Amino acid sequence: MIDIVDKLVRSRMMAANKAKNTKPELLLRRFLHGKGFRYRIHVRSLPGSPDLVLAKYNLVIFVHGCFWHQHVGCRFATTPDERREQWQAKFAGTLARDAQHITALRQGGWRVFLIWECGLTKGQAGQSLEWLPEAVRDASLDFISWPEPAVGLSKRST
Repeated sequence: MIDIVDKLVRSRMMAANKAKNTKPELLLRRFLHGKGFRYRIHVRSLPGSPDLVLAKYNLVIFVHGCFWHQHVGCRFATTPDERREQWQAKFAGTLARDAQHITALRQGGWRVFLIWECGLTKGQAGQSLEWLPEAVRDASLDFISWPEPAVGLSKRST
């Protein structure tokens, strides 16, 4: 597919994509706060600057975008056709960095939860997250990646 804007405009558009305080992240924060949990956000002293840190529970939470972090099997984890090799290299770097951060956090004694954006649709976030407060309190759960890719399995029609 041919891009309809020039490189400078596309660059500005891509630079405007937020890495912090995204809609899925804000939905999760509102949900947890409403359940009485208190947390720090974007703690830069920890590997990967987790989106949420619940120190009382020794837990960090990352809210991952399905596209940028390539949620396996999710319909939103697509690779653009144009400059495919560059995108694949970018995604591979992101996945390697994510793995390094998770490993470092777990070795440091932190529990890690990955919450994917496809599970945080505005209308369903409250219902779909009802499992989370119990999981936060359950110290035996040291890693969770939610939701399973089956939530977004069907490919988008083009």
